[in-house]
Amino acid sequence: MAQNTGGFGYLLKESLAEIGDLAEAIRRIGTGGSVIDPTVVACLLHRNRATAPVDTLPHREHEILAFIAEGRSNEATARHLTVSGKTVETHVRNVFSKLGLESNIVDHRRVLAVLTYLRA
Repeated sequence: MAQNTGGFGYLLKESLAEIGDLAEAIRRIGTGGSVIDPTVVACLLHRNRATAPVDTLPHREHEILAFIAEGRSNEATARHLTVSGKTVETHVRNVFSKLGLESNIVDHRRVLAVLTYLRA
């Protein structure tokens, strides 16, 4: 499709209920347009992805990750959730662990956690 400069069409015969629909598709293709069956488009756009690590986080850890993504500190998160700072620290460590973000001197785990969150 990407290399085709003329008209292009792909229709499923099951989708053509009326002859007028077929005639319109042929006219559109004849003038250089494109016609693709909606069922084909839906299949192409459907994302079959494995479950992302973020999807497996319990509700509270997902909530903590959302606060990290908002740029909140552990202290601000603790105040907002009315829990202790120690509790937030434990959740943050669990999030890092479940996302496979091990401590090292090269990477900033909070930033990597946010990127993982945004990609999910």
